Amino acid sequence: MNAQDLKSSILQRAIEGKLVPQRKEEGTAKELLAEIRAEKARLIKEKKIKKSKPLPEITDEEKPFDIPDSWEWARLGDICSKIGSGKTPDGGRNSDAYKQQGIPLFREQNIYNDGLNYNGIVYISEELSNTRLGSKVFAKDLLLNITGGSIGRCAIVPDDFSVGDINQHILIIRLIRPELRSWIHAYICSPDGQNVINRKAVGAKAGFSAAKCKSMLIPIPNLAEQNRIVAKIEELQPDIDAYDKAQTKLRTIEQRFPDAMKKSLLQYAIEGKLVPQRKEEGTAKELLAEIRAEKARLVKEKKIKKSKPFPEITDEETPFDIPESWEWVRIGELFSLQAGKNIKATYIYHEQTESHVYPCYGGNGVRGFVEFFNSEGDFPIIGRQGALCGNINRAKGKFYATEHAVLTTTFANTDVSWACYFLKALNLNQYATATAQPGLAVSKINQVLIPLPPLAEQHRIVAKLEELLPLCQHLTANP
Repeated sequence: MNAQDLKSSILQRAIEGKLVPQRKEEGTAKELLAEIRAEKARLIKEKKIKKSKPLPEITDEEKPFDIPDSWEWARLGDICSKIGSGKTPDGGRNSDAYKQQGIPLFREQNIYNDGLNYNGIVYISEELSNTRLGSKVFAKDLLLNITGGSIGRCAIVPDDFSVGDINQHILIIRLIRPELRSWIHAYICSPDGQNVINRKAVGAKAGFSAAKCKSMLIPIPNLAEQNRIVAKIEELQPDIDAYDKAQTKLRTIEQRFPDAMKKSLLQYAIEGKLVPQRKEEGTAKELLAEIRAEKARLVKEKKIKKSKPFPEITDEETPFDIPESWEWVRIGELFSLQAGKNIKATYIYHEQTESHVYPCYGGNGVRGFVEFFNSEGDFPIIGRQGALCGNINRAKGKFYATEHAVLTTTFANTDVSWACYFLKALNLNQYATATAQPGLAVSKINQVLIPLPPLAEQHRIVAKLEELLPLCQHLTANP
């Protein structure tokens, strides 16, 4: 149960009379409703409010749940002096009507269950507001959103409020007895109140009319019990807020945990702690000699370019200790890095077709599909441009590598899966230039240190990672 579910459960118990005990000495809702009817009749007689059409009698079939004997069901319109919506200022020409100051005009984005929100508030002139008497908002009113995605949100207008205005997406609910406003607000925000509003909303934009609002059934306790219920809800609110914060924190941890666990596994792997070392598997020094020999042969055959000698690795450069059978090397010594070629965006299709069959790799992985390829084989691909530069993908078969994708050629049967995992663990993004469009120069990547294990241990590291990494996805709690 999340915090909203908990609050909804509390509100539902409140409106069913199950949150606080009833007290005989506090009287009954029947007495309260008689007082409201008398007050309403007096206001009508004094022509302070208009007489409204009688609302239909309440039938037993309409009552959604049982309430205590001292409570009564009432229609909202019977206990209100006004239920009505506003209208669009200036005949719909909002931009003409809005001012920098004047009378605040509340729109649906300003109405929240916890009160009025002035972010993005607009104003209309006092002169215009005075022509819109039906849209005027006063202290102690309730404002209810009646259309769109925010339908059902309800705010209590503060006691110290002066005057405001509303548009056509909001209803003013003005009670005969303003003391009931917190109770009516609690009911509207409850699951039952929200269900009524959403069930009776009609139209393409889901509108809840003033007529339907007037007919809405409200369970009414006596005033003293209303106050005790509202006080209990307010007493519980800090606990709900604390629960929400704790739950949000837990959810954040749960969401981060799989990625954190993956990073930990990769870190263990590159430190030589994921699998044990075995003497019979030889050393990385022997593998490195094979790699250098193969690269020298390919340079002689003019299949790859000869790179400049790399500087010796000092003890101060190595970020952590590695097993004795491993070696620290620079990426450029271990692999051959080559950026791809530029290609026009018009040549790239988002979907694969019969003619556009080859994946096209850019700075963040596959960009789409093209008709021709410029690379073939099995390669780690380093993204070198954009916010995600340094990301690692793997390309197999025939594909196109753009200028933002760095083709990483392996030698001496170096495990390509191992290369992908270790390059990912290095977090190459940290070496990107800090500009509006971050980038990684191939020359800079070549200088980065990478720990090299023997070939057989590479295979065992890959097997262990492929066993453990999928399990990380199952470490989050079920929603």
